[in-house]
Amino acid sequence: MERIICLAIGYVFGLFQTAYIYGRLHGIDIRNYGSGNAGTTNTMRVLGTKAGLLVLLGDILKCILAIVVTNLLFRDSHPNMVYLLKMYAAAGAILGHNFPFYLKFKGGKGIAATAGLILAFHPYLIPVGVVLFFGAFFITHYVSLGSLLVYAGFLIELILLGQNGVFGMSQPLLIEMYVVAGLLTIMAYYKHRENIKRLLSGTERKTYLTHKSDASKDQENK
Repeated sequence: MERIICLAIGYVFGLFQTAYIYGRLHGIDIRNYGSGNAGTTNTMRVLGTKAGLLVLLGDILKCILAIVVTNLLFRDSHPNMVYLLKMYAAAGAILGHNFPFYLKFKGGKGIAATAGLILAFHPYLIPVGVVLFFGAFFITHYVSLGSLLVYAGFLIELILLGQNGVFGMSQPLLIEMYVVAGLLTIMAYYKHRENIKRLLSGTERKTYLTHKSDASKDQENK
């Protein structure tokens, strides 16, 4: 029951579609422009860097809030599995972001929400995530590559930390947490399947922080 509650908490927070709401406030449905994705990168390309950063912040915060609420609710009653429950809350937030029911389940790809997971889950996860994403981004300007590297690094580091006793959980609970994180990783790679094809073919679109892209040129990313 606790797992379902945490998933539901996360999903409710995930339904706050920052990119969609920001776009509507500016007279557009962001899903009809650029790549059609309701996320940070597409917002930045279509509406500019400031818009993208605001969307990024909103999407990060909704996952952090889901984890914080879960921690407050269960840290005393379920101290032996609180990290597992926080993982379920984060999974719910990412699912809510990616598949919002009121937008016909057409949302984003969950990377900014995953950044919230990494920031709020355990401080040991943060340095590796930051280095992987920003290292890849500033060298290549491929947001997708940085995102995929972050997910791979997150899953590997989570398992290493768990097996070294950092989360203080029994092995069955740890395995369950790894499975949830693994499913999130698989979903992220699936959502980025077209990006992966373009990365392999050398046609992936680069993203820069200094200017807004012409939305009409982004139709290739749909």
